[in-house]
Amino acid sequence: MDGLFTEIQDLNIGKVKRNERLSQHTTMKIGGPADIFIEPSSLENIQKVMTFLKERQIPWRAIGRGSNLLVSDKGIEGVVIKLGSGLDHLTINDSAITVGGGHSVVSLSTLISKKGLSGLEFASGIPGSVGGAVYMNAGAHGSDISKILTKAHILFEDGSMEWITNEEMEFTYRTSVLQKKRPGIVLEAEFQLTKGDRTAIVSQMQKNKDYRKETQPWNFPCAGSIFRNPLPNYAGKLIEDAGLKGYQMGGAKISEMHGNFIVNAGNATAKDVLDLIQYIKDTILHLYGIKMETEVEIIGRV
Repeated sequence: MDGLFTEIQDLNIGKVKRNERLSQHTTMKIGGPADIFIEPSSLENIQKVMTFLKERQIPWRAIGRGSNLLVSDKGIEGVVIKLGSGLDHLTINDSAITVGGGHSVVSLSTLISKKGLSGLEFASGIPGSVGGAVYMNAGAHGSDISKILTKAHILFEDGSMEWITNEEMEFTYRTSVLQKKRPGIVLEAEFQLTKGDRTAIVSQMQKNKDYRKETQPWNFPCAGSIFRNPLPNYAGKLIEDAGLKGYQMGGAKISEMHGNFIVNAGNATAKDVLDLIQYIKDTILHLYGIKMETEVEIIGRV
């Protein structure tokens, strides 16, 4: 691993670290080390490192701001690529915008609203990156990424880069083609927004932010919604009706504010969270005959 680390450093592609604890890069503050951690400084450099990893058949994983993510206590084998400050560019062309995958969704929606552009109000409280939001078709308040995305610039596992359309993304509820069918990283996204009344847009944004603060536990480290809604039911309501709000295993606790959130109540491990997820699944299946599926992505060494 020493030789590999030195080779990657010599590529001069951005920040490169060894055994970086991923708890420092996830919103849940949980996660063991990455063998090698890279934060590329540009689009060209991320392609450069991907070509290098492919040639040597080195396993890799991309992350953004670490929301909607639970990383194993044993960490991640190989290389973790973080889309950060080198991929947070933004170009505005009338009502269309092109934005880097490392850009914060919250700051983007705030900036865009102040320019009188509508379409991202739903995302005002989503604590992730643009790349992650596109990857999982993030949504809230009756809308989602699929409603505004025109195309996405994807880096695939073989090192190739391609712009693919909204249709080719094959969006469904909290999923896209990138999760299993065509694994890849969202480098950039193009959104088609609409011009509107700036005051009304900012007002709606604030309402959405206030709603999140009132109903979701952002005062504790968490990963966002843990389960997909088993429509027509809602995960949070099922968990609340089962009397599970406040239930705790180790340092992991079901939020007392919202049943579909598990918070790190203090030194929680990934195992604590996984045990609690399984307990919820078993309870809901027993009480209601409903199989719960996780929305949070669980990655890393078993």
